[in-house]
Amino acid sequence: MTDLIGLQPTRERGGGGSLADVIEVILDKGLVINADITVSVAGVELLGIKIRAALASFATAARYGLEFPSGTNIETSAWQQAQVVKETCPQCAKQVPADELLGEKCPWCGWESARARARPAAPCPLPVPGA
Repeated sequence: MTDLIGLQPTRERGGGGSLADVIEVILDKGLVINADITVSVAGVELLGIKIRAALASFATAARYGLEFPSGTNIETSAWQQAQVVKETCPQCAKQVPADELLGEKCPWCGWESARARARPAAPCPLPVPGA
């Protein structure tokens, strides 16, 4: 059976989304098309074509382990930043690195998660005598 976790709809239907909304969802979730085409004559297969096309952002493709075209430089700082797992802040809806949003607070609006609020405050450093 296919694992369908993470494939649930992200919006209610009927709201009418713009083309930009549709493209954002496709790039965020990814779209894969698989097709097997065969041409047969009298039960004899003459031609067989297998097509697999994927449409996704580089970050989504990396998350699912898709291969990239040869020559793709994945050592750039922009690529490294794209591989950081991000979450949407529930208050301001900005994309923030997940560990920062859940462990500390949102740098945009200051929203704090329950985990961050439950964490004890860091102790004040003790003064060094003679300094």
